[in-house]
Amino acid sequence: MELRAKALLFDIDGTLVDSTPAVERTWRTWAERYGFDAARILAQSHGRRTEDVVSMLLPADQVDEACAVLLEMELADLDGVVALPGVSSMLQGLVAQRWGVVTSGGAQLMRARLTAAGLPSPQVFRLFAIEGVGQHCR
Repeated sequence: MELRAKALLFDIDGTLVDSTPAVERTWRTWAERYGFDAARILAQSHGRRTEDVVSMLLPADQVDEACAVLLEMELADLDGVVALPGVSSMLQGLVAQRWGVVTSGGAQLMRARLTAAGLPSPQVFRLFAIEGVGQHCR
């Protein structure tokens, strides 16, 4: 397939990398630590911002600390984070200044996942947040 564009933006998880095993392990560990049913959390956490999931489970005054704990766990467990098929060669074929990522995940974790998958970090990196929602875990 040939695609002509001046620039491209990509999501990270599920588009450039598969981090599912690491994500599920960390949510299970976090759920156990905080006394929640991991299966319930996993059923609603995929594709959602960490702070949104944690905010549904804990009082507002505990969200920042709980998100920080989860981020620490995620940064410590990058086993099994891999580039999706064809992504590495595709990115190598792009001009560095002409591609970037847009993600709801935090920059530190997303860069760590790109590195773990053996992919370059882009020069353009933007965080997406829904207007009016707090910036926890950033």
